[in-house]
Amino acid sequence: MNTVELIAPCHFGMEAVLKREIIDLGYEISQVEDGKVTFVGDMEAICYANMFLRTAERILLKVGRVHAETFDELFEKTKALPWEDYIPRDGRFWVAKATSVKSRLFSTSDIQSIMKKAMVERLKTVYHQDWFEESGASYPVRVFFMKDEAVIGLDTSGDSLHKRGYRLLTGKAPITETLAAAMILMTPWNRDRILVDPFCGSGTIPIEAAMIAANIAPGMHRHFLAEKWDNLIPGKLWSGAAGEAEELVDTQISVDIQGYDIDGGIVKAARENAGRAGVEHLIHFQQRPVSELSHPKKYGFVITNPPYGERLSAKDELPQLYREMGRSFARLDGWSEYVITAYEDAEKYIGRKADKNRKIYNGMMKTYLYQFLGPKPPRKKQERQID
Repeated sequence: MNTVELIAPCHFGMEAVLKREIIDLGYEISQVEDGKVTFVGDMEAICYANMFLRTAERILLKVGRVHAETFDELFEKTKALPWEDYIPRDGRFWVAKATSVKSRLFSTSDIQSIMKKAMVERLKTVYHQDWFEESGASYPVRVFFMKDEAVIGLDTSGDSLHKRGYRLLTGKAPITETLAAAMILMTPWNRDRILVDPFCGSGTIPIEAAMIAANIAPGMHRHFLAEKWDNLIPGKLWSGAAGEAEELVDTQISVDIQGYDIDGGIVKAARENAGRAGVEHLIHFQQRPVSELSHPKKYGFVITNPPYGERLSAKDELPQLYREMGRSFARLDGWSEYVITAYEDAEKYIGRKADKNRKIYNGMMKTYLYQFLGPKPPRKKQERQID
């Protein structure tokens, strides 16, 4: 099994960001679909993708793609897949999740049940045994049905990759780590530029920015399900990926990353989260309302996830909040602002039409990423070399 296809699900609307990440890791893209990117790699690629991809939700080892319009057809085609190439005799296996969109087979619980039975029948024949103890490593299956086509993969990650391990405390409407990273990576921001989040909540956006600046791999402080797949992935491949991640870290950098929130308690939680991520010294957190947002320097970035009326009682406060946001943005000289929100009147009360607007699904919630683009800073004059 030298070459395999790997599937990386992501937030709808952020496929291009993930595609670029995968290419930067050195892997070839085979397909880009809504909410997922498929690429070609080897067993080592499973380790590197889990360790280094900031915007993927998980990494699936693709077992096959089948067309099924009836449960009998699903059973037979699932049974025909080479499950023994992946699952050992003592492996624990089940269909952990099924989704179905515009397909004749829409009962996800029945899809899960039928596929489990088909897998058992296949492995009975191959291993010549009628009962499986399932006492070994876990091999959960995920299946995505779209217009009667099912993509089937084994979950190598376990817990979603947004669970970096640093965020024990969260605010009222936290943004996921993967979405925060995707927002940052789609901007021209780099560690030489200022970044401020005036609604930092539990600190996710500033922390992800600091991790990017310091080259801290998102998977450094967690484990992955496939680490126990010793029938497929030698332990040295995992240790190799972890070792390279350690070598790349550079926390002795100078950056200007700031996080504000009006809630002092949540600011304290943000500092604690940053400490667990190893970047507390790289971020300045402060209790401050958005109306006091200011910075003397030019060409910075605001990247933020402001409130958008998750609680009905807060909806009446939104016009004033977004007006204050707009006034604060206007005071920032030459800055760019990136605002993700589900509030449909955001542009109206900010007082400016966004230069770009991207629809993104944050879980099941439809949000919009409004991009107010500032000018590019002038290029630094290079000193002429004297021979």
